[in-house]
Amino acid sequence: MTTQAEAVSSKEKRLFVIDSNVLMHDPTALFRFQEHDLYLPMMVLEELDNNKKGREEVSRNARQTSRFVDEIMSTANAEQIEAGLPIQLTHASNGMSHYTTGCLFIQTRSAPGELPDFLPGNLPDNNILGTTLAVQKQFPQRKVTLVSKDINMRIKAAVIGIHAEDYHNDQVLEDAQLLYTGHTEIAANFWEQHSKDMDSWQEDGHTFYKLKGPEVENWAANEFLYSSSDDGFEAVVRRRDGDAAIIETTQNFATSSRSVWGIKARNREQNFALNLLMDPNVDFVSLLGMAGTGKTLLTLAAGLEQTLDKNLYREIIMTRVTIPVGEDIGFLPGTEEEKMTPWMGALMDNLEVLTNTEENGDWARAATNDVLTQRIKIRSVNFMRGRTFLNRYIIIDEAQNLTSKQLKTLVTRAGPGTKVVCLGNIAQIDTPYLTETTSGLTYVVDRFKGWEHSGHVTLMRGERSRLADYAAELL
Repeated sequence: MTTQAEAVSSKEKRLFVIDSNVLMHDPTALFRFQEHDLYLPMMVLEELDNNKKGREEVSRNARQTSRFVDEIMSTANAEQIEAGLPIQLTHASNGMSHYTTGCLFIQTRSAPGELPDFLPGNLPDNNILGTTLAVQKQFPQRKVTLVSKDINMRIKAAVIGIHAEDYHNDQVLEDAQLLYTGHTEIAANFWEQHSKDMDSWQEDGHTFYKLKGPEVENWAANEFLYSSSDDGFEAVVRRRDGDAAIIETTQNFATSSRSVWGIKARNREQNFALNLLMDPNVDFVSLLGMAGTGKTLLTLAAGLEQTLDKNLYREIIMTRVTIPVGEDIGFLPGTEEEKMTPWMGALMDNLEVLTNTEENGDWARAATNDVLTQRIKIRSVNFMRGRTFLNRYIIIDEAQNLTSKQLKTLVTRAGPGTKVVCLGNIAQIDTPYLTETTSGLTYVVDRFKGWEHSGHVTLMRGERSRLADYAAELL
């Protein structure tokens, strides 16, 4: 049986020179180039060695990459390394079978005098560029491409005639505009198209519809439907079975009688978010939106309502990645919770709104704050690995700054009875090498789409203040 690599001729195979930042971002990049061949400059191995010490994600990825390379070349001699080492990929769904995706070449000779005089060769990036030029001469019949997540590296490569590309395999979507919003406007003739075989009934005070029609196949579980006409129809898709779907009218949290911990929905998307946050059957919720749309306030209000009033959860756990916007303030003394306090300004600001009960006086406010201190815990992302949370309401703030691997680590901490809520704005990413299409938040929104126990809402309108709204649009 011919392998995938054997089926493609050497002329069609491409040769990719991999920059170190690609491997420190995604160690599995070695296995993600299908049938094409890879080339590792010696400077890449040096940079992996320089970054292997530490507990950061970059250090862990550097160590994992070294282990992968060691596994590929475990039984190879010098001649085999020169000829290229086959990259064996294990396919678990295929009875743990192995097949070759391509070959790995490691630099075994120097590349003197390859760089132009205006690029000094003693810099690591320029050394890799010089090696790439030498590879082009070594394999003149092959299309050689430098893969790097460093924009300046790709610019310098283009200047000296090297074809360079970004690493795209970690992209969830080609364009962030294609990201699932969690809500869809129904057409004006929707009921005419879908009322032929429609069934409706009421159950526990909720109205359900069973529909068939052309739009049903495009819906996902827990996706919200709304009409812009005067009837104000709003519903959520509860289940889809082939060409039929069951939808349920949403609860209206915009009235004082249905407020959540004193908070009312101010717009349609906030009402959708509260429907998800207050639904005990939805284990995972993601809320995406710009600053001031109410992500944290709604999530905290729903958490307090279900933790203190309904006793659905034992406590609220809030965490976020500690990436400063500007200069770092340095070492912080104290316990884990005390160290995390400066990063939790959003939590404190929203708790002040939720506990600002003027009619009850200072004593009642102080007593409420004491209760909240006991039931709301602040935890660092760095110490989440290996933990299991039972009956907790977990809030992951600023999730756009987490990689898909980090978010997987956090979400998989959830035990029975735990709800996880991810909040973020993919337009405000502070982590190097993460973009709107590669953020962990984008990843979970896309992957959880359609699961009956998850839901997502993109909040559109800011409700913080008229100044904040105008600044967000103008600046």
